[in-house]
Amino acid sequence: MSGTNYKITRSLCTFTPMPERNKIYFASDFHLGVANYELSRQREAAVVRWLDSIKDDAAELFLVGDVFDFWFEYKRAVPRGFIRFLGKLAELSDLGVKITMFKGNHDMWMFGYLTKEFNVKIVSDELIIKRQGKEIFLHHGDGLGPGDAKYKFLKRFFRSDFCQWMFARLHPNLGIGIALAWSQRSRLSQKKIERFMGEQQEWLVSYSKEVLEKQHFDYLIFGHRHLPLDIKLKENSRYINLGEWLNFNSYAVMEDGEVELRYFENESGADYTSQNLLMIKGTNTT
Repeated sequence: MSGTNYKITRSLCTFTPMPERNKIYFASDFHLGVANYELSRQREAAVVRWLDSIKDDAAELFLVGDVFDFWFEYKRAVPRGFIRFLGKLAELSDLGVKITMFKGNHDMWMFGYLTKEFNVKIVSDELIIKRQGKEIFLHHGDGLGPGDAKYKFLKRFFRSDFCQWMFARLHPNLGIGIALAWSQRSRLSQKKIERFMGEQQEWLVSYSKEVLEKQHFDYLIFGHRHLPLDIKLKENSRYINLGEWLNFNSYAVMEDGEVELRYFENESGADYTSQNLLMIKGTNTT
């Protein structure tokens, strides 16, 4: 229209680049389901917040056993609960994060459900990988090292096809009820906080040294011990224990070839690690 002035304005769009997926995360021993519903839900919420905090820069996620305090996959049923956690795993998988889960001594009866739903890789025992130029040995940690003959026998029995077939014959109400009653006897159910008793008493450290006699690894990473530890074994070899999430909320992250223990929403965690490091230096005989 004549006599009318038009002003065209252009708005500039700024694009924030997505962070590069270059970090590898390790965690274990969430023990979802212990000791009661309320406490387990609080812990699940913390785990979900942690997973949400790493979803943009995580390339891989290794959950190194005892994610659940009990888990058994019946043909058409799984233990109820943990919906928020499972949903967050699905979200990470859909974003392209590669997820690996290890069978622990509490959740050894994982079969194909999580793989089908979230494309999760399930590991029964050890896993040897090379990442960021470093050789890494991974295992939940149960049944390794000297002693504990009774548990080693039970582990073989519980993992046998016969035991799994027999358990699957039980109605889920009965089978899961028995398993939950059994899990109440665990260390975490009894609110036991593990303490560092000296390197010579750490059976996973002894096992790691045996492994290193046969093959070099830069990092040997375990769960099960329920105690966050970072111990230098040789000049270029370290033992890492991931701790647990009832007391520590501890995990490890690998970036540029370096693995570091960290704590989520737990300000006292770093102080605890520092105290352990002083004890480790005082008792280290290597």
